[in-house]
Amino acid sequence: MSETDLAMPQPSSSDAEAVAAGQPLSSGLDPFAPGFYDDPYAQYRHLRETEPVHHSPFGLWFLSRWADCHHVLRLPGTSVDERNSILEGRNEALEQAARDRGARRSKSILGTDPPDHTRIRKLVSKAFTPRTISRLEGRVAEVADDRLDAAAAQDGPVDLIATLAFPLPFQVIHEMLGMPDTVEADHLRSLSQTVTQVLDPVLAMTNTEEIFVASEELGKVIDEAVRWKRDHPGDDLLTALIEAEDDGTTLSDEELRDNVTLLYLAGHETTVNLIGNGLLALLRHPDQAALLRDDPSLDAGAVEELLRFDSPVQFSRRIALEPFEVAGVEVAVGELVMTGLGAANRDPEKFGPTAEQLDITRPDANHHISFGSGVHHCLGAALARLEGRQTIPRVLRRFPEVALATDTPEWNGRMVLRGLANLPVDLGRDTGRGV
Repeated sequence: MSETDLAMPQPSSSDAEAVAAGQPLSSGLDPFAPGFYDDPYAQYRHLRETEPVHHSPFGLWFLSRWADCHHVLRLPGTSVDERNSILEGRNEALEQAARDRGARRSKSILGTDPPDHTRIRKLVSKAFTPRTISRLEGRVAEVADDRLDAAAAQDGPVDLIATLAFPLPFQVIHEMLGMPDTVEADHLRSLSQTVTQVLDPVLAMTNTEEIFVASEELGKVIDEAVRWKRDHPGDDLLTALIEAEDDGTTLSDEELRDNVTLLYLAGHETTVNLIGNGLLALLRHPDQAALLRDDPSLDAGAVEELLRFDSPVQFSRRIALEPFEVAGVEVAVGELVMTGLGAANRDPEKFGPTAEQLDITRPDANHHISFGSGVHHCLGAALARLEGRQTIPRVLRRFPEVALATDTPEWNGRMVLRGLANLPVDLGRDTGRGV
């Protein structure tokens, strides 16, 4: 991810003062409304029922139905490259700041279009294989047990975000890449957490300089790690990325930097949210938690339902390269469309009258679009699923009396990467490792 990815949509002039003051907007999707981050789904439901193709005060289209989102995500005539946007009110000051700092375009699979995207994704896929992921099963289970050992040793309520959901996926991707010992994991984790704010239009408006600085430093750390790894190859993902070849082409230094950065940013943050949001949903639905605790055959399906019920990623953007129509509304060239993944995943037209309810036995839960769809479908989906399967049921089975220690856990205040800032629980009885 590069600094020019920070060019985020801004609200129209009629709502600019409200945005600056953090006050509710005049209409439609409103991230400043009281309670939005606690539960955005009421707003999503209202838009889905009244204005499923909504033109927001931020000057973009917002889609809330599954069929519309799925259609646009797979539409060939769309782009993820911000340069193709003619969005009214886009953040010109932010773009100029990026140019002044010599920022370059992203070379990650998240920020490129075909044919560059096709070539880069093919090379990254050669390293990030299903076999690579499957080999991690035992290690993820071991890390989860270690983290839960540490949690069990604490007195009083335990924050499962700080003790489990946050450190586990970072440790897994850090080990998987084979980063050199000179890279301080805690420092890298702090940098990546700051840079992920770029994906949130509200935070990107207010924390621009902090994100820029962290992005530059993170890039330098990864560049140095790549240089070291070229001289010290190993049986790890970073070496595989460096050595990946197709028709005589390899990943450039910029492409390596941006895609390793992406693994840390998207690969870490989304899994934190899957684990945290999933555990919260189950603890708020004790009947579903009991079902999962008692039946390991439900593990895989439960993770799919948790991904559907409260998606770790709430939005994915596309820019029109050619005019197209969605639900009778014409989208012009250069206009930006936000597909509401979280809203779509609760669409009763797709998931039936119980779409707003948690049901870990739901047969079509895996039809969710939490990992996107089409050519930009999340490359790390298999790893996220594995980490979810190895952590969420493990908590319930090792601590059968686990319960929320508060009715109001704190959310992270992010519109796109929706997750918890903390999840205090009383663990209760500990049945031991490996359960």
